[in-house]
Amino acid sequence: MAIGNNIGFEQSEDVKSAPVLWSFHSGAAASGVVVDERGCWVGTESGDVFTVTPEGVVTGRFRLPSAVECVVADGFWIYAACADNQVYDLSGTVPRVAYEIPAEIDVYSLDIHEGRLCVADRKGVITAIDWNGELLWSNPGDEGGVIQIDSHAVYHGHSAGVTGYDLEAGYRVCHEDTDGAVLSGCQDENAFYAGTDDNSVEVVGKNEWAGIGYLCDAPVQSCATAPDGRVFAGDDCSSVYCWDMSRCGAWKWATGCGSASSMQYHDDKLYLVTTTGTLACLDVSEAAFRDAEQGVLPETVSVTAPEISAVVPGNTVEVTSDAGSGVVVECVLQNGEQCVIAVSPDHVLSLEVQFPKDLWRSGARYVVDDVDEPERGFFYRVRGDIRQLI
Repeated sequence: MAIGNNIGFEQSEDVKSAPVLWSFHSGAAASGVVVDERGCWVGTESGDVFTVTPEGVVTGRFRLPSAVECVVADGFWIYAACADNQVYDLSGTVPRVAYEIPAEIDVYSLDIHEGRLCVADRKGVITAIDWNGELLWSNPGDEGGVIQIDSHAVYHGHSAGVTGYDLEAGYRVCHEDTDGAVLSGCQDENAFYAGTDDNSVEVVGKNEWAGIGYLCDAPVQSCATAPDGRVFAGDDCSSVYCWDMSRCGAWKWATGCGSASSMQYHDDKLYLVTTTGTLACLDVSEAAFRDAEQGVLPETVSVTAPEISAVVPGNTVEVTSDAGSGVVVECVLQNGEQCVIAVSPDHVLSLEVQFPKDLWRSGARYVVDDVDEPERGFFYRVRGDIRQLI
């Protein structure tokens, strides 16, 4: 795709420092970050996932059996995909296996949307797995890249561009060439943003070609967008960029803590995970931009994790005799298949519950904090903790 409109920034030999509010060194190479109003989750190659408040207070630590390859969010639910091809649900007190990716898939990138998981392996094969572990479809594709999902399609940024596949059946619905191989990506409602090795973030419209490119000085390892239209990028030379089209502005800063391998925007803050294993929180408000351009920076707080015990995955649960306000679910056999259904009043018996398979015991009943039905329906997902009802 030849970019129709290239948007750069004011070149300067003196790259200013980013307004970093706080930074936390995770102790190992970090692989991904998820941020919402509850806080941040950052995964590491040592198998740790730390939870950190937006103010920079470390509140928890999960220890998973193998290296964390990515951390993704699907609404309320937070998932960590590990090198053992297990995907762990981190939404409760204890991590539990939510998906098992077939061993023959060498995971390169994945995303989850409304319970449906799509993964790209290192050879470019795209595989879709339903909420219950059922294989939906698998397609050969181009090597490398990143996976993003919305309600309609799976978008794969790869060595030859961005290709979209129908979420239900896997057939190809769109493709746009990019000027370079796609190294990173993010999306909003209207477009897929492809960070490339051609030193740009190329905008691929979901409904029509966008033809816009944001230029950097080095290959783009990460990118993110804000609801107000701002676009952010991190290159492999420890710089971070911002383009603000509403004010026709573009900035480039030095992170001071390595190259951003992953980033996410939330509430006028940009959270970076860098090659040094650092989680950094940047102030990207308009006032912070003005101050940074004048060389006025906040004092960066160095965050230290307290002595906290790491919570590991387990297949045991607390026992209770009182369901209280929780939802009761039951392990049953239907048509010879193991499944879990919600048996509390006001819940649909015909809808199965996504539930950890290692807790399945015929006839066993459990209490969960709540269950939610995804927008596309067909099943329930557990919210919070699980207790066995006796």
